[in-house]
Amino acid sequence: MIAMLLADMFAAMGHDVCAIEATEAGAVAAALRCRPDLMIVDARLGDGSGVSAMEKILHTGFVPHVFISGDILSVRALKPDGVAIQKPFDESDLIRAIRRALGAAAAS
Repeated sequence: MIAMLLADMFAAMGHDVCAIEATEAGAVAAALRCRPDLMIVDARLGDGSGVSAMEKILHTGFVPHVFISGDILSVRALKPDGVAIQKPFDESDLIRAIRRALGAAAAS
């Protein structure tokens, strides 16, 4: 449900949403299929984690990404340089996080 709300918000902001996935395997497959410019990844996914999914995805090339989590400390422990925001968040928090992720991608 939250993913669909986020997709609607991104569409209203002018972005195309190519996939919404609930599992690690689905996220990896969608990234390979869609080749997104940016990913918003929940740290907890069915059958695995968003952190693990991004590690697999990044082996095929860099994709700017933002982790969302109810436990941001665990994400920061695994990915100290990653961009992550704590649930609940508002649109301005997400926009700032996206800008940081895209800025990090431009700097690399």
